[in-house]
Amino acid sequence: MPSVLAVVPARGGSKGVPGKNLAPVGGIPLVARAVRACRAAALVTDVVVSTDDPAVAAAARAAGAEVVERPAALAGDTATSEAAVLHALDAYEAESGRAVDTVLLVQCTSPFVTAGDIDGVAAPVLRRAADCAVTVAPFHGFLWREAPAPAGARGVNHDASHRPRRQDRPQDLLETGAAYAMRADGFRAARHRFFGHVEPVRTDPARVLEVDDPADLARARALAPLLDADAPAAWQPATGGSDGFPGRADIDAVVLDFDGTQTDDRVLVDADGREFVAVHRGDGLGVAALRRAGLAVLILSTEANGVVAARARKLRVPVVHGTDHKDAALKEWCAEEGIAPERVLYAGNDVNDLPCLRLVGWPVAVADAHPAVRAAARAVTRTPGGAGAVRELAGRILGPEL
Repeated sequence: MPSVLAVVPARGGSKGVPGKNLAPVGGIPLVARAVRACRAAALVTDVVVSTDDPAVAAAARAAGAEVVERPAALAGDTATSEAAVLHALDAYEAESGRAVDTVLLVQCTSPFVTAGDIDGVAAPVLRRAADCAVTVAPFHGFLWREAPAPAGARGVNHDASHRPRRQDRPQDLLETGAAYAMRADGFRAARHRFFGHVEPVRTDPARVLEVDDPADLARARALAPLLDADAPAAWQPATGGSDGFPGRADIDAVVLDFDGTQTDDRVLVDADGREFVAVHRGDGLGVAALRRAGLAVLILSTEANGVVAARARKLRVPVVHGTDHKDAALKEWCAEEGIAPERVLYAGNDVNDLPCLRLVGWPVAVADAHPAVRAAARAVTRTPGGAGAVRELAGRILGPEL
């Protein structure tokens, strides 16, 4: 059988949506959605995710992909997808000892790409009817392009003085950005995804959406219940509970931020400057249940106030607080406890939690978290911080046991 390698580029950095490739859509991280679509494609023999991020790598492996560690030189904002695919192609062939006939580029940012789309681009290249193929959607709109004053805008794909009916206009095709297939030898020679005969493969326009900013992510999450309704069982989360939360068997530890996660992020200050916060009794029950279930629990906070340590003593869990480098502290704690970061759930609410969210396999945001944190999370609680979010989290993990 010809070797068809699907490469999913999924670097850790993203300015538009921090932690984008781990953001859940329909309860499944974007990288996992791409991997599962590739694995469901009949013509794909192997799936590789190219990443520089350990948390992305963990999610990719959990979804069934192999991982190629992307060097820093290919992980910056200016690095091209072609460079990542070429590197992954070389690494895969060196590791497997098998030559690739057809290489695919499948983008995480297209959450609704299907196995049919992927087989659709692979087929013409495999049968040598084309050198490369790209997913496209029929497009009937009038395009305009702005020009410097005083010229104003001008028509691009039409004569502005003539407005033909849709059925009388030439058929335009919009590149969806979801999937591409290339002859491996031709791709190496051209070092570009388009060369020789390019075959357009039509896809469902309703599924065309690229996640580039938080508004795109919100639209994808709103559409997922509709577009995933007829998806096969393989699209459902492989493990864990609903909405992307892990089950007890998926994790070894739960690490909790304090302010804004176990509190409502407010501080009461008396005339002597003493600070007071409010916590939720249900969260204490949740922490106790997690401990009884054999999970390691840690409170990790940048706040130096003694109230954090006092709360940890009350809950009988270890605490690291007053640190400006929470991710370094989390790495050190995991090493000391012998716990793999990909089996850690971290719950937080603000931007100083982002490094930790990117480090672990199960990043979780509370309901009222900062938008960047919600975007980086694999799951989001229904309950705000300080209102029982940790209690909810324990219930999601332990289910009927709690």
